[in-house]
Amino acid sequence: MVMAHDAGYASNTLVTAATSETRLSRVVLTIVALGFVALFLLLPLATVFIEAFRKGAAEFFTALGDPETFSAIRLTLLVAGIAVPLNLVFGVAAAWAIAKFEFKGKAFLTTLIDLPFSVSPVISGLVFVLLFSSHSVLGPILQSYGIQILFAVPGLVLATVFVTFPFVARELIPLMQEQGTADEEAALSLGATGWQTFWHVTLPNIKWGLLYGVLLCNARAMGEFGAVSVVSGHIRGQTNTMPLQVEILYNEYNFVAAFAVAALLALLALVTLVLKTALELRYSDEIAASRRH
Repeated sequence: MVMAHDAGYASNTLVTAATSETRLSRVVLTIVALGFVALFLLLPLATVFIEAFRKGAAEFFTALGDPETFSAIRLTLLVAGIAVPLNLVFGVAAAWAIAKFEFKGKAFLTTLIDLPFSVSPVISGLVFVLLFSSHSVLGPILQSYGIQILFAVPGLVLATVFVTFPFVARELIPLMQEQGTADEEAALSLGATGWQTFWHVTLPNIKWGLLYGVLLCNARAMGEFGAVSVVSGHIRGQTNTMPLQVEILYNEYNFVAAFAVAALLALLALVTLVLKTALELRYSDEIAASRRH
């Protein structure tokens, strides 16, 4: 027993020695990490706000009140307001199917969900141009019924949905797989219907992960540039979202207005980051509490 205890103590000592760093190493690593964050994240972000308010708050709000800029803000919120709920429904359905059921093509479906992560957003936009242009098969048919996809809101929504649809599903799939099917099976055995089981058992179990995925999806939807740029046609006051408006204003040397819109986008991203951090803390606390019980 003594020898085993000594051997265990020696092993722990070796592990501690191998994984511990000197005080100097910790200080250097911390400084390097903080310097990297300050140089590549905080400094550019601070520059955006400084340039946006360079000529005062009045010029900042005047730039945001410009009709074309206001139209871009409204269009961005509209596209995100349509794309995010669609991805919410798809993400929950896909995660439910993959985590709770076994079926042929399950691995293929999981691969398809990851497809937008590996495909350039510009290519995604070009795919919709090929599908719905006047030279395609679908384009003239839809136009004969008065349905305009490209250079209109439907095209922006489709491109945004394609680029952002993995976020909700990818957040929910591992969570629902870890939870298993025991709770749902117990509810069904007690006479609950499928919808009752979802609303009263599954949804409460995934609510924080779902909100986390929705936040990430919304942040990407509002900031998407590549795919939206291809399908929008850059029609000023009609199909330009906030990222596209920033590019146009900057190319026209209207720097105050460009940085004003960029600052608004950055502010929305910061709000998303704060909410994301709050959800992470709440979500981790809930997981820890459930494991204790």
